[in-house]
Amino acid sequence: MTTKSNLTTLCYIEQGDKYLMMHRIKKKNDLNHDKWIGVGGHFEEGESPEECLLREVKEETGLTLTSWQFRGIVTFCDGNGLTEYMMLYTADGYTGDMISGDACDEGELVWVEKDKICDLPIWEGDKVFLRLLAQDAPFFSLKLVYDGGDHLVQTVLDGKQL
Repeated sequence: MTTKSNLTTLCYIEQGDKYLMMHRIKKKNDLNHDKWIGVGGHFEEGESPEECLLREVKEETGLTLTSWQFRGIVTFCDGNGLTEYMMLYTADGYTGDMISGDACDEGELVWVEKDKICDLPIWEGDKVFLRLLAQDAPFFSLKLVYDGGDHLVQTVLDGKQL
């Protein structure tokens, strides 16, 4: 089996008790179709994680981050030969105006209360790292293994099976 790996960033921008979430409904053949996720995306050639973070947030939201924290690395194995290494961030400072709903070609941007996010259609593994963020866990490495679909079959935090 041929495997591919991807490097990405994901950021949860905070505003009080809310995170800025993207409801992924606009792209065809989107692995995240109809899921709610933070903002971010794939590294471009030569980018550092922070450069990718800042570029992706600006492209998807119109906001320029001024304060952020690198919270962990999440390894996603999709069960179909794809491994994604995601640099996970939270941000609590930004400037600029958020783009209008039509300007984002990936989905709709919505401020969602943190305690309501797990009621939305999100990946099962996202619930794990969102809980770690809520607990203000120290920097972590999280591995999430899926069955080729939406079912999470293995969770490993800092090298220990959960």
